[in-house]
Amino acid sequence: MTQDMNPLRYTRVAIALHWLVAILIAANLMLVWFVDYWPEALVRPVIDTHKSIGITVLGLVLLRLLWRIGHAPPPLPATYPLLEKRVAPVAHAALYVIMLALPLSGWLHDSAWKDAAAHPMALFGVVPWPRIGFVMAMEPAAKEQMHTLFGLLHAWFGYALYVLFVLHVGAALKHQYRDKHPELQRMLP
Repeated sequence: MTQDMNPLRYTRVAIALHWLVAILIAANLMLVWFVDYWPEALVRPVIDTHKSIGITVLGLVLLRLLWRIGHAPPPLPATYPLLEKRVAPVAHAALYVIMLALPLSGWLHDSAWKDAAAHPMALFGVVPWPRIGFVMAMEPAAKEQMHTLFGLLHAWFGYALYVLFVLHVGAALKHQYRDKHPELQRMLP
């Protein structure tokens, strides 16, 4: 059986982390896209849940990176075009950068919020979570500027994630259905 007929798969841990991060990111996107439609009494809990999921994604992505250090991903099939073999690692690196930058910029944005001290953060309402101290200690005018800046960065990282997500899923589907490579089998449980 050729490599393309019997694809090399990711490890079970890598697969589990991939799908858990994907599900949490999708949930977070849904929360933020529809926050304006929630009843006013639920807006704050929805935003707090969004923050909790973001911090969880940050931790899981760091865990994925640590796992990947000791467990290299399977090589791409030999039949992939050379250009795609060169672009794939760059696209994956960009995804990792965005998956780290998005929650970090959100955490910085939240830490610069003028009312942060009056609203302690707790992951999923249970685990106390600190804000970033040097941001909290800024003078109010500088903190407000940082709040705006990190809010913009957070939004732009979100847009970058949309683009990378479409490219990532599009490439996987192209390989699976157009090129007839068993691409999805490499990452499905």
